[in-house]
Amino acid sequence: QVQLVESGGGLVQAGGSLRLSCAASGNIVTVNAMGWSRQVPGKQRDLVAVQTKGGTTTAADSIKGRFTISRDNGNNTVYLQIDLLKPEDTAVYYCYARVMGRDLRTSDYWGQGTQVIVSS
Repeated sequence: QVQLVESGGGLVQAGGSLRLSCAASGNIVTVNAMGWSRQVPGKQRDLVAVQTKGGTTTAADSIKGRFTISRDNGNNTVYLQIDLLKPEDTAVYYCYARVMGRDLRTSDYWGQGTQVIVSS
């Protein structure tokens, strides 16, 4: 099994910044991709950004220029720097990892989610 532990969410005023962190641990040989999605109650979970181990990034158009994803491959950790926060960024942010375990199978894992609330 793989555990994803997120941190860094909270309440922030519009225009402010947050840095979310997510560390993966457990049955890991390699983490092929790590990233973030977000979900507003009553709506579907949407991709924010994901980065491969090689550094290729896929990000939603709506967050480009304000969100920056980065990884520490050595520590199986992914970060999401969020600047110029807007009230519409309010959501639960979920960490994601695509992991190859010791059985050489690749599986997808999700964290418990961290709440981000942006006040206007």
